[in-house]
Amino acid sequence: MQIQDLDTGNLFPTLRLRLSARGIVHCSLLIEMILGIDRPIDQNLLNFDEFLSRYGSDNRYELIDGEVFDLEPTGRHEEVAAFLTTKLCVEIDRANWPWFVLQRCLFRPANTKMTAFRPDVAFIDRAERSKKPLWDDRSILTNGNSFKFVAEVVSGNWQNDYARKLEDYAALGIAEYWIVDYIGLGGILYIGKPKQPTLSICTLVDGEYNIQLLRGDRPVNSATFPNLNLTADRLLGGER
Repeated sequence: MQIQDLDTGNLFPTLRLRLSARGIVHCSLLIEMILGIDRPIDQNLLNFDEFLSRYGSDNRYELIDGEVFDLEPTGRHEEVAAFLTTKLCVEIDRANWPWFVLQRCLFRPANTKMTAFRPDVAFIDRAERSKKPLWDDRSILTNGNSFKFVAEVVSGNWQNDYARKLEDYAALGIAEYWIVDYIGLGGILYIGKPKQPTLSICTLVDGEYNIQLLRGDRPVNSATFPNLNLTADRLLGGER
């Protein structure tokens, strides 16, 4: 894997009202959703079915190796994700590609029972999606070839975006992955020093990602969206 800093050229290595345990859990989850209460994260390791039962209706949680993570979607985080989605949807419509966008869809890689990602922005191939066994019943994707593009907007759990997902998305064959670090939370190994807002464009080459680091007024150079007219600072700022 190569990381290239384009500023310097440097390379960096249904509710049941009855007094049963299940009914109590259902009531609790409904109350949490209505009142907007952040539920406590289960400290025990969960498999996918357990995660789906407890957190499946709430798109702010994902599962990685049995551990539940809160995606911490702040207002600025959502602004940046929405701006990116808007810009890329224009490109897809212009090119008349048979893709559609999902925000924080549930993606359970077929080779694991302990992980379910929720990408912030994902573009899905309609033809590939129709082949997936869990899609029609549960809106769950299980295969990387459904994804034409994925972006993660970095939050407090930045290590997952820069390390775990980078590795897994490459192994799953996702051709292009963007890490939108609008605050500059990533570690020095990933975004350099001093830390600053950075867009990492990861392009799959021979099974590994080559990574461009973009900041300031650098133009966004995307293999998936070659006609995109956008600079790093506009994206990282959510066009404020």
